[in-house]
Amino acid sequence: MTHAKILGTGSYLPANRVSNTDLAQRVDTSDEWITTRTGIKARHIVAEHEKTSDLATEAARRALAAAQVSPDEIDLIVLATTTPDMQFPATATIVQQKLGIAGCPAFDVQAVCAGFMYALVTADAYIKSGMAKKALVIGADVFSRILDWEDRATCVLFGDGAGAVVLGASEERGIIHSRLHADGNYLNLLNCPAQMSDGNIMGSPFVKMDGQGVFKFAVKQLSAVADEVLQESNYTKEQVDWLIPHQANRRIIEATAKHLGLSMDKVILTVDEHANTSAASIPLALDAGVRDGRVQRGQTLLLEGIGGGFAWGAVLIEY
Repeated sequence: MTHAKILGTGSYLPANRVSNTDLAQRVDTSDEWITTRTGIKARHIVAEHEKTSDLATEAARRALAAAQVSPDEIDLIVLATTTPDMQFPATATIVQQKLGIAGCPAFDVQAVCAGFMYALVTADAYIKSGMAKKALVIGADVFSRILDWEDRATCVLFGDGAGAVVLGASEERGIIHSRLHADGNYLNLLNCPAQMSDGNIMGSPFVKMDGQGVFKFAVKQLSAVADEVLQESNYTKEQVDWLIPHQANRRIIEATAKHLGLSMDKVILTVDEHANTSAASIPLALDAGVRDGRVQRGQTLLLEGIGGGFAWGAVLIEY
């Protein structure tokens, strides 16, 4: 049986690091207020000239180097983003051009903070079906450009960044099992309602969020989908070496880990330095764990995320 194996990981953060203290100079907030509610201490914000494709391309290059795979070996690119470079074409095709690849399928998926999960599962299906042999899966977002910087309820939560993995067809176990869900009945809890019409922006171009509603839904569904994936794959909680969750809020992560019976020592946590980077957060955390030596070959990883829509999912992986 053919499996999709992670061959390499990569990530990229803009150079501009903005601490909570820095942010307090711009908006009515404080380091104590942000830290106690979210666990966030800092975030990275793009420079004026940087676009989603720039972050995605750099993360992709680092993943390719780690995998020892050349760009021309890639036969599929799936990019998860909520902040594309332009209305069309897909940002994946812009990354494709910047990497010097031509001809392979390249497309975006949009599931907000769950986007990387959706992209990863899509690429997994391509590889298992034989439609691709080596896939580049990227999560990249520049949420700083859709934030109201006078709204302290949202602007303190997000950052910019990109993460990527190279998947390859293998006889060794890789992606073991996955589950994806969505429920549009909750779309009003978290959205960015703007759309273009006749050259004008119709509706608010800023992120709108019901923080308490999102928190309650996230804790419930992330715990449920983690149980679902483990039960369906006949794995126990004790077999999970690392939980690598979407990095939105430390309290949500702690609640999920507690439900799984995992200590925080078994959780890859980057929300303190990255904040919520949407589709980039899980691959950023994964790459951090790989590069600092915590995540080792042969270990079992549980990735999970939830985003606007709502869309959510979990993936069990043998790394």
